[in-house]
Amino acid sequence: MASILSYVPIVNRFVPGTRRTRTIDLPPIEVHHVETAPEKRPRTLKHLLKANHVNHSILYHDLEFHNHMPHILSSAYLLGADVQHLHKIYDVEAQELEPWKSSPAEIVEDDWRDFLGDSRYQRAYVDFFEDALALKHNYQWKGVVEEYIYGGREPLVNCLIGGLGHPLIHLGYAFEVDSREVAMEALGMAATQYNFLHKYIDDASYSRRSPIESSSPMDLLLKLASDKRLDGLFKGSGPENIEPLFQKHEDIAMEYWNAWTLEDPVKDFELSQEAAVAVVIATVPPGTHSYNFFLCHILTTSHAVRILIPFIPPEFRISLARQWWLLAIAVYIAELRPKIDPDYIQPGNGAKKQWNYVEDKALNGPYATDAHFVKVVRAIKEAARTWGDVHERYLDAAVRFADDFEGWTFS
Repeated sequence: MASILSYVPIVNRFVPGTRRTRTIDLPPIEVHHVETAPEKRPRTLKHLLKANHVNHSILYHDLEFHNHMPHILSSAYLLGADVQHLHKIYDVEAQELEPWKSSPAEIVEDDWRDFLGDSRYQRAYVDFFEDALALKHNYQWKGVVEEYIYGGREPLVNCLIGGLGHPLIHLGYAFEVDSREVAMEALGMAATQYNFLHKYIDDASYSRRSPIESSSPMDLLLKLASDKRLDGLFKGSGPENIEPLFQKHEDIAMEYWNAWTLEDPVKDFELSQEAAVAVVIATVPPGTHSYNFFLCHILTTSHAVRILIPFIPPEFRISLARQWWLLAIAVYIAELRPKIDPDYIQPGNGAKKQWNYVEDKALNGPYATDAHFVKVVRAIKEAARTWGDVHERYLDAAVRFADDFEGWTFS
């Protein structure tokens, strides 16, 4: 039975006996300062990130797709990619990207919030944030993030999960490789992908007692998978189901969202990362190779939350984890709640193949230039590093994914 504390809105809770806000405390990951590193490999990553920033828009294909160049370049770099492979990734990824296009108008300080959610203003938003970088923050990009991500009555940090969480992912890489170009792109993504989901964090009235008993994300997903109220809700799968879900069945989404109470924030976040891995790997029956492209964003956004938690103000950490959970629920339902079966991940693979095998698959295998494939490998590895992997469950999942992956399914 959940304690009475679980029914107090999480954002307003304090640690018992103190006035300190409950939060998630994790050690920071290693930051790779590619901007100042003298060696050729980090300098190559720096140059390629800058080239992408100058040459390619953050949104393309009728403003529907997101630029993943920083994601795969940084992931491959952090897995050990050499200079030649980084250039190969850039050349392959650049083939489908598009040049910047002018926005309908410039954005200035007085009206910068007026165009939130309008993707046509991607160039204007990036220009606006870069002007602030140069004119207000002396090229210290974290100052721009502090002002525009965390500031104001409804801060952008409360809607980093718009656009399938790509602003969240982008911001994570900005911190991990210490890149001001990637940071300004992340701000631009946060502004252009801003949507209705912000209200669930900004408005504390949505955080209320759930009729569902508090449990772990995995247990809640298993319960969600068998919830007959959602049977036949959508004719087909896809992210286009997310908005109708909240329009027609917001009450059900809120039940599951509020059932994750983070009584023990660090342990609960660890369990959320286990669930994120399972929803990608343990939803694929043996022999089907049916890894779902949209479900993988549940894992890559979880990874981004793990990266960001040590760097963001303590008062935003639990709400950021809850944003992830809201996205996870929405995407899982939108993808028609595939069965999660831990037995699909056979134990013991890690005893035969170690992380160097998985890393080699990510860097030299047939999908080494697939951004989401490489990101999933990196996310699982970082989860193993964060929590330890005594029983090698993360390694078993990574080995299965590396060996079994044959491309993404979109339905």
